[in-house]
Amino acid sequence: MTGAADPRFEIRGPGYVQRVQIGEYAASVAAALDDWLRGDKLQRLWNRDASVWSGADEAGWLGWLDVVSSQRRHPNAFRRIAEDVRSAGFRHIMVLGMGGSSLGPEVLAKTFGSQAGSPQLRVLDSTVPSEIRAAGAAIDPAHTLFVVSSKSGGTAEPNAFKQHFFEIVRDAVGDAAGSNFIAITDPGSSLEKLATRDRFRAIFHGVPSIGGRYSALSNFGMIPAAAMGLDVASFLERTQRMVDACAPGSERGNPGLVLGVVLGTLARSGRDKVTIVVSPGIAGLGSWLEQLIAESTGKRGRGIVPITDELPGTPAVYGDDRLFVQVRLAPAPSPEQDAAVDALEKAGQPVVRIEIADRMDLGQEFFHWEFATAVAGSLLEVNPFDQPDVEASKVETRKLTAAYEQNGELSEPDAFLEADGLRFFANPANTRFLRSAAQGRGVEAVLGAHLARLESGDYFAVNAYIERNQANTDELQAIRHAVRDGMRVATTLGFGPRFLHSTGQLHKGGPNSGVFLQITSDDDEEIPIPGGRLGFGALKRAQAQGDFDVLADRDRRILRVHLGADLAAGLVQLRTAVRRALGKVLG
Repeated sequence: MTGAADPRFEIRGPGYVQRVQIGEYAASVAAALDDWLRGDKLQRLWNRDASVWSGADEAGWLGWLDVVSSQRRHPNAFRRIAEDVRSAGFRHIMVLGMGGSSLGPEVLAKTFGSQAGSPQLRVLDSTVPSEIRAAGAAIDPAHTLFVVSSKSGGTAEPNAFKQHFFEIVRDAVGDAAGSNFIAITDPGSSLEKLATRDRFRAIFHGVPSIGGRYSALSNFGMIPAAAMGLDVASFLERTQRMVDACAPGSERGNPGLVLGVVLGTLARSGRDKVTIVVSPGIAGLGSWLEQLIAESTGKRGRGIVPITDELPGTPAVYGDDRLFVQVRLAPAPSPEQDAAVDALEKAGQPVVRIEIADRMDLGQEFFHWEFATAVAGSLLEVNPFDQPDVEASKVETRKLTAAYEQNGELSEPDAFLEADGLRFFANPANTRFLRSAAQGRGVEAVLGAHLARLESGDYFAVNAYIERNQANTDELQAIRHAVRDGMRVATTLGFGPRFLHSTGQLHKGGPNSGVFLQITSDDDEEIPIPGGRLGFGALKRAQAQGDFDVLADRDRRILRVHLGADLAAGLVQLRTAVRRALGKVLG
């Protein structure tokens, strides 16, 4: 049986087409789909039956199944938000969030840009001081609407952002500062209480039964969408088509079910790296998908590793642990991407192609992938709605920041190597290994020893606690692509601390197949957080150290390199050293 032989492997609907070509895996995927039919699992999922997964608390986290129909009952509410924002004369909107509360709005901002007569939407989800300064410099605080977005209300980063910008706005407009802020949070949260105290312009509630990464179609995504001038009513109307397509009664033409079974079945067969190739016109979707897949499936020592923002390579650079999914925007295709995916398919790699007719069909993909990820979680026998290992890093970070508040210092281990302006850190077990393998030969030898640990089926993760800008991204992309092409392994790139709320769960709770390179640097200037001794730079360092400590505690292969004060020069130096180290490893 080939992928094309089963009619379920080509599904057409209003605004989308999904084609599956998975060769030798088609029979096992078809069998898994039949199992869902025999077990009535699709109906059980919609009935919120937790036994579809682990039988834990999954039933309490399925509010995303009907949030679209719920939102569509209040179209005038979104119109009033848009009218209020325009009439108030706001020139910018800045979402202050992290993870699920920020990635959905970020996709919309990147996809739709500025709407005529409406303010531009920006997102801040970094504690790196230079990135916070850059965000502040790009706006006029007196004419900016700040959206403080936190489901729990207790997330450290958005609370710190709020404190920082509230002081700035108060300096600009006085006691009316609260009118420049709105909150999106669950009912009764600490953020709701703070927003009431500070007389925020408005408070919008999330749905308690929707987790952050499944919240793009709830108020966490749709309130910023309305504020930036998007026609939310039309957006949700088109999204409803995908909700209906994934409902019971459509088992043999259900795009979400088929995609989820493909993801889960191939992951169980060893193809647990899903490489997502997205059209440039909807490129922001990649980061949102990364969080959804990684945080939902990466636990209990298993998971699907999402590979996003990777330039497609030739078939020769890929191993047999990949599934490729192309999400193609039909009106604005990329011939280069199409040709690369064609070549991969011809080379025998399993490929799923999803084509959407218009940017306004992006909401369909939100629901499509939410549903597919829930199905994949069932096949992997994990709870796709919890994130137990994200909390582990938060606990370590809180210990470090509490100590800083007491004594004004962060404890930091000693570097095991300092050379050429770079400092290298590892936990005792990794230090012993790297010292022995490098035999004291310096920077390139240490990097080579670390990269040589990559085996077939592993992935290389670059986790950078530095400003996320184009120049830094280009340097880090060059590093990850050099490793991919040389070692023929999957690679990821995450900027801290935002990745802690997405791939951070997979790194710690998923399979022990990652080789991690953490990158840190000095900050030009600290930015204080009002109300305590802690500044954003110290918070970032604590987050990096907390992340490092938990990875080490989970016996991950982790190496940290500190670049010092001249970040640009340090990145060039690191890229050069990695290339030379690869040359020696590959001989």
